[in-house]
Amino acid sequence: MTEAGRFALLSRLRISPPVGALVHEALDRAIGAAEGRSPGTVSALDAGCGRVSALRAFRPRIGRLVGADLHRPSAPLPHLDELVIVDLCGAVDGFARESFDVVLSSFTLEHFADPPAALANFRGWLRPGGTLVATTVNRRHPFVAAYLGLPDGARRRLQPLVKATAGDAHPLVGACNDPDAVRAALADAGFTDIRLTTVGHLARAWGRHWPTFALGLLGDLLTTAMPSRRSTIVAVARVPAVGA
Repeated sequence: MTEAGRFALLSRLRISPPVGALVHEALDRAIGAAEGRSPGTVSALDAGCGRVSALRAFRPRIGRLVGADLHRPSAPLPHLDELVIVDLCGAVDGFARESFDVVLSSFTLEHFADPPAALANFRGWLRPGGTLVATTVNRRHPFVAAYLGLPDGARRRLQPLVKATAGDAHPLVGACNDPDAVRAALADAGFTDIRLTTVGHLARAWGRHWPTFALGLLGDLLTTAMPSRRSTIVAVARVPAVGA
C-alpha cells in the first residue's frame, strides 16, 4: 500500500479529525478576527517554521508573515516575508511586543527546553485579542510516552524512520506534553479562552513506511475511546482584548 493509500485508509476509518483540518479551522477564525480589528494589516508568526507551514494557505490574507526557528531551513521559504533565527525560549526581545495577530506553533512545544518561557514570549509578541494556535504530542499516549522516554541515541536512530527527512529529526524534551500541563502553562503565560482538542495522529505522523504506519494505526485505535490519551494536542488560546 502506498503512502497515499494509507492516508486514504485513515480517512475511511475516521478515527478522529485530522490535525491539519483543526489547525486550518482555528487559523481561519483567528485571521478572520484580526481582519475585523485591522483590515489588510494582519501579521502572523510561524514559531518554529521548519519547511512547511499551515499559514501558507492564508498567505493572501496576511500582510506580514514571519518565520522563526532555531535552525536555518535547508531550502528557501518564499512564502515568508522574513525569517529570523532565534531561540524562542530565550529571546524575549526577538520581536517587539504586540507585533503579531496570530502565532502558530506547530509541533514545537515538545522540543522546547523551557516551554513556559516560550509561551510567555508568544503571549508578549501577540497583540491584544490575538490568537495562539499550537500543536504538540501528548505524553499520556503510551506510545508517545515510550518514544519520548527513549535514550537520546536510540531516539536519534528511530527518528529518521518516522520523520519525512533527517532534517526534521530534532532533539525532544517533552517537558510540557499532556493536556493538563499545556492548559496550565498557557494560563500561567496569561492566555485566556483556552481550548484543547486531542486527536489520533500517530498513523499520519508515522505513515511514511508500512511498519510504522501499522504501529501508529494501532496506537490511534487503542485510544479512540480515551480522549485524554490521544496522541496529539491541538491548543487554541487568546490574549485578552483591550478592556476585556
